[in-house]
Amino acid sequence: MEVTVGYRYQSSFRHFVGTVEQKQRELAGTQIVNNYHLFDIGVSFPVTRRVNITGSLPILRAERNQLYAPRGIYNVDGIGDMTLGARGWLFRPPTESGANIALGFSLKFPTGKYNATDLATSSTGELITATADQSIQAGDGGFGFVLETQAYQPIFWRNMLYFSGTYLFNPRNTNGVSTFRRRRYEEVMSVADQYLFRGGISRPVPKIRGLVASFGGRIEGVPVRDAFGRSDGFRRPGYAISIDPGLMYMRGRNIFSIGSPWAIERNRRRSTSDIINGTHGDAAFADYALVLSYTRRF
Repeated sequence: MEVTVGYRYQSSFRHFVGTVEQKQRELAGTQIVNNYHLFDIGVSFPVTRRVNITGSLPILRAERNQLYAPRGIYNVDGIGDMTLGARGWLFRPPTESGANIALGFSLKFPTGKYNATDLATSSTGELITATADQSIQAGDGGFGFVLETQAYQPIFWRNMLYFSGTYLFNPRNTNGVSTFRRRRYEEVMSVADQYLFRGGISRPVPKIRGLVASFGGRIEGVPVRDAFGRSDGFRRPGYAISIDPGLMYMRGRNIFSIGSPWAIERNRRRSTSDIINGTHGDAAFADYALVLSYTRRF
């Protein structure tokens, strides 16, 4: 059995419309800043040498300085949406070639709160309790399912190619939570699909046993339209493409890893409501993220 504790930090503050940064927001001091601290507890239990039962529970702590009404500093803390599923290797490890491919399927349960509130100031100056923005909610309010894959292939000079991909399918259309927006089709929150794909090359670091360095790229984001179901309501579709350096250290039954993806392209795409209304909303992106994890094998 393996237990993994992960942590991700990022601060999103650079506003983009399409791929164009809205630098005037920072110059005017009107940018919105989202600070995320995301912890994740994962468990992998072997059924056979090729098949594992997997589970994951995220825990979020987030803060947002919202400069438009309902105005205020919003704080959200709590567990996110839990996943439970299975992952299997196509070939029984260890393979003769040293390469393998894994496929996984998980169900996502709406265990996270998706209508968290905090104190804020209304447009008339009154102190009210308002719903936090969609971007810092711990959950999305919908049942979903996740498809994932992992693959690795040894190549020349002790190098290893790697790839992983995850796509979260959210068939639910909207979750009924008000966004306080007045534009048509943006009055309630959308329940959106999400994705993450990364790949690159890794190799052992000379003279340091157990240390492996990696370098690659990743793309993560929210699509304009979901793969299944309707895509009404308010969402901020878009993606970030990042370079993805990292280190992994293995000692005994312990695995430590650190990564810091740096964004090289950010794109806030037009949502379905933008297309209908003839607009193009913005979104705040981070320059980088810090990703840590610790795995213990039992």
